[in-house]
Amino acid sequence: MTTATQTLSIAFGDTVRMPIHFDDLDAMGVLHNSRYAVLVERATALWWTEHGVSFSGGRPTTPDAFNVVREYGITFHRPVTGTGDINVHFWIDRLGTSSAEYGFRVTSLDGATVFAEGRRVNVRVDRATMRPAPWTDQGRRIAATLLRPDSAS
Repeated sequence: MTTATQTLSIAFGDTVRMPIHFDDLDAMGVLHNSRYAVLVERATALWWTEHGVSFSGGRPTTPDAFNVVREYGITFHRPVTGTGDINVHFWIDRLGTSSAEYGFRVTSLDGATVFAEGRRVNVRVDRATMRPAPWTDQGRRIAATLLRPDSAS
């Protein structure tokens, strides 16, 4: 598990502890629906940064850092009420030539409450052409550590 990870026991993927701030809440005092995507983005970006795939000085540190979100879907189960920390558990269900299909859950710190779960597809693109491009061998090795055991790669 990463240094940003809560001690939640998981069988696959990884979990990153993320803060909920006052400005993440809507007028009813619950986490605004749009903030879930931001939390998932920040959690996965933090994880990849800890594995050497990020941006520095506005430039990607590796070709694999240059990727875009193609699809995003989420189902909400229970509201997150108030500020504090939550966990974002994520994994890869399928690693294609240029795409990665993530699954994720937003949970309480102990993992007992699932607030939301969903799916997100990222596609690696070539900086020059902005067209899909294959993941590098190094990127595939790193991503493999997130693969769900019964997933396809």
